[in-house]
Amino acid sequence: MIDHDRLFKEVLTTFFEEFILLFYPQVYEAVRFDDVRFLSEELYTDVTVGEKYRVDLLVETTLKEEKALILIHIEPQSYVQEQFNERMFIYFSRLYEKYRRPILPIALFTYDTNRAEPNTFHVHLPFADILQFQFLKLELQKENWRNYIRTENPVAAAFLAKMGYTKEERIEVKKEFLRMLVRMEIDQAKQTLLTGFFETYLPLTEDEETQLINEVKQMKGKEGDQIMEVMVSYERRGMEKGIEKGMEKGKLEMARNLLREGVDVAMVVRVSGLSREDVERLVLEIGKES
Repeated sequence: MIDHDRLFKEVLTTFFEEFILLFYPQVYEAVRFDDVRFLSEELYTDVTVGEKYRVDLLVETTLKEEKALILIHIEPQSYVQEQFNERMFIYFSRLYEKYRRPILPIALFTYDTNRAEPNTFHVHLPFADILQFQFLKLELQKENWRNYIRTENPVAAAFLAKMGYTKEERIEVKKEFLRMLVRMEIDQAKQTLLTGFFETYLPLTEDEETQLINEVKQMKGKEGDQIMEVMVSYERRGMEKGIEKGMEKGKLEMARNLLREGVDVAMVVRVSGLSREDVERLVLEIGKES
């Protein structure tokens, strides 16, 4: 199961400044990025429905000469959340109650379908407007991926996979992603993060990958070689990771079989190479099976 929250949070925390620059240039001009601090995860309980909500990313920085909080709420779910605009107001009000500082709320919608999400919440009576709350929003499906391929922004490269494109454009989108990756010349760790994110949301079929490779081979000059090197490097790291997972799975299966045959925990730890905690966890699982 894909951990959407973790994937988006990793990209946004690693490239927070680039995210703001790309989508909110006016905010970028007003915020100091040498004073950024990521606050710990906040949990709040909505007493009206008894549910818990998480403020996915909370960043504290300086806005001009004034301390300010920028609240980025990541909404990675592919299904509709009813009354989301009201929930954004609840997040805002509880954060304001706690910190008593200016807050900028941003909602990032990553639905696979093109929807029209409201970014306001109103409380109105026949005789008065009690409340008018508004937050910034970004609906990736409404963004044309071609508008971002000339940028040198790593967030733009990663988010191409969640923007609006047709089935026929899938190969071209990945090719442009790889071209952006080569142009940016970022370190391997960041390259792996961006590639992993992109591959999660735009995985090509085997036939599509073959076509992409053929198109890259036909590219003239140094660029094609660099793109092919990135592709081969990522595939190699993926294979190595797969081998590690396979080895770990084999250890667990061997340990499970030994325990079922009555071999004591200490011996299983020595033979399998697993930690005692892992083996004892297997003992509990086997006990539940019987």
